[in-house]
Amino acid sequence: MIFNERLKLLRTENGLTQEEAAGKLEFNYRHFQRLEADGHLPNYKSLLQIADFFGVSADWLMGRTDKREVNR
Repeated sequence: MIFNERLKLLRTENGLTQEEAAGKLEFNYRHFQRLEADGHLPNYKSLLQIADFFGVSADWLMGRTDKREVNR
């Protein structure tokens, strides 16, 4: 699963623990763990929160492109 790998990559690149990332995103810690480890996919609102927080495109997070940039 690409999403969980990219989420973990972003978290580690930013020097955050799972607990810190969950807190900053205002997610339940267990929910964040599942997104990163179990391959659960986020709902639309959560996907956008993650993309905005880390400054990457939702398409990159979901594996639809290899470009991290947000098209605006």
